[in-house]
Amino acid sequence: MTKDIWINLPVKNVSRSKDFFTSLGFTLNQHGNSDISASMIIGDKHIILMLFAEAAFKGFTGNGLPDTATGTEVLFSISAESREEVDELAQKVVVAGGTLYAPPADNQGWMYGCGFVDIDGHRWNVLYMDMSKMPQ
Repeated sequence: MTKDIWINLPVKNVSRSKDFFTSLGFTLNQHGNSDISASMIIGDKHIILMLFAEAAFKGFTGNGLPDTATGTEVLFSISAESREEVDELAQKVVVAGGTLYAPPADNQGWMYGCGFVDIDGHRWNVLYMDMSKMPQ
């Protein structure tokens, strides 16, 4: 059965995108790093984020790239352990050059989160879920 998941994203500048994600707390993986790619580890579950130069990404997908300025192909959601962690990550995003499309706020009485756009236009969602307040 499947054991791992790798998220593959096209990026305009691998080095700049690698710097962006490491400033958010993603960990540089020891494998898969070159001039055209970077490998990052997300969280405790060790989800792998692979960043590929756009030309390389197009080459192995055999497809064009979506215009992230006018559409969203996917929304990546990552969990936070507290409201403070959401706030901290939102601040790191802005300092690193990303954009908040949804500032930190309460949602449905049991979630707290924010949404951001990375430097290549990919959309991310950060959520803290207080399961004790989740409607039954």
